[in-house]
Amino acid sequence: MDFSADLKYTKEHEWIRIDGNTAEVGITEFAQSELGDVVFVEVQEVGSEVTKDEKFGEVESVKTVSDLFSPVSGKVAAVNEELEAEPEKVNEDSYGAGWMVKIEMSDTSEVDALLSNTEYATLVNK
Repeated sequence: MDFSADLKYTKEHEWIRIDGNTAEVGITEFAQSELGDVVFVEVQEVGSEVTKDEKFGEVESVKTVSDLFSPVSGKVAAVNEELEAEPEKVNEDSYGAGWMVKIEMSDTSEVDALLSNTEYATLVNK
């Protein structure tokens, strides 16, 4: 499994890629493999406020429906509209084309509490 050093991770299996004040968010390769084939992704709309550790959407697979939790607080700046027609992108490229939302962070220090790639690898390999 890929645990990229340029990402931060949550214990709930979301990843975050920081670009300035913007955080791109998706679910990890581990999460999508546990879910199975993703058939639907629903996230909050552009302009919505999200709060760290609060639900911002859900992902549905052939196995289950799982809540998505925001790794940071802020405003949804972009939503990956392609996932509406092609939710399988989450399975095919969870760290690239399978991103879900971009959040304009209101408090960049929240990133400090997230897991590094090695901490996340330890979590999922227990």
